Amino acid sequence: MMKRALWQGAVAGTAGVLVMTLGEKVEQRATGRPDSHIPARTMERLTGMREDPGRQPVPVNLAMHVGQGALLGILRSGMSHAGLRGPWSSGKFAVVRITSDQILENATGVGAPPQTWPRRELVIDLLHKTVYAFATGAVADALAARSGPGPGQRHAALRPGRHSEAGPLARGRSGV
Repeated sequence: MMKRALWQGAVAGTAGVLVMTLGEKVEQRATGRPDSHIPARTMERLTGMREDPGRQPVPVNLAMHVGQGALLGILRSGMSHAGLRGPWSSGKFAVVRITSDQILENATGVGAPPQTWPRRELVIDLLHKTVYAFATGAVADALAARSGPGPGQRHAALRPGRHSEAGPLARGRSGV
């Protein structure tokens, strides 16, 4: 399961970045908002690369943007393979995506906590990260579904509906 989650997650995350980036470009044309180079500045600090405030490091920006999205896609794929699929799981994953950005940007001193941002920027960022999460989730779920239901789904199928007394699956039935 984990080998599939690795490659499928990288594919799903990259697809999510592509959809998010296309959405960003449409939004930027409509709003006139310039490109953000925060991902590049964050990567420069994380890797010790030379920083040049007068330069817009587009290749570094793209590498961080796609790399972070592909890596986080592995987590979403793991969720899918475990049986955490659908919009509910993609919504939870959106929080993970936003949190990942904030940890890296704030730890490096490149960013500031979102509650300090202008409201318009915050809404736009949350929208784009949510688009990423749902696009990544759709691809991850579709790829994982080819392997059948995950352990969590098999467990839930034993006794449909909401039950507090449902015990764990037998070890051989869980896939672990």
